[in-house]
Amino acid sequence: MADIVETAANTGNFNTLLKAAETAQIIDTLKSSGTFTLFAPTDEAFAQLPEGTLDSLLQDIPKLKKILMYHIAFGDVRSDDLEQIEEAGTLEGSVVAIDFHHGVIKVNDANVLETDILADNGVIHIIDAVLMPAMVAGK
Repeated sequence: MADIVETAANTGNFNTLLKAAETAQIIDTLKSSGTFTLFAPTDEAFAQLPEGTLDSLLQDIPKLKKILMYHIAFGDVRSDDLEQIEEAGTLEGSVVAIDFHHGVIKVNDANVLETDILADNGVIHIIDAVLMPAMVAGK
């Protein structure tokens, strides 16, 4: 099996996420021997951001890193775990809300499109939106 970065690259729908992770210098974290859960926004999810947002983030490395670390939870959190928990702690330092209702899993306001893509050092869940931590979103 491959690590989270290689697994995401092989999936082929995370070019923007991987480019952003490289820019924010968190690739080593995602390749490390720790165990992580990546809530991975698709390229389409990044495309839904307001015009200019992504370019702006790619110029603001601390903010970009904070946002990307908000997509990474500690440990190997599988779909059956997501159905039972209400939140997950992230590497950014805050938590994401987890909601399971009528067979649909949500992370904050993002729908989980696909679960349990396994990697050597964790698991990837595909989501349809970019998550914004409260500090960055200005809430």
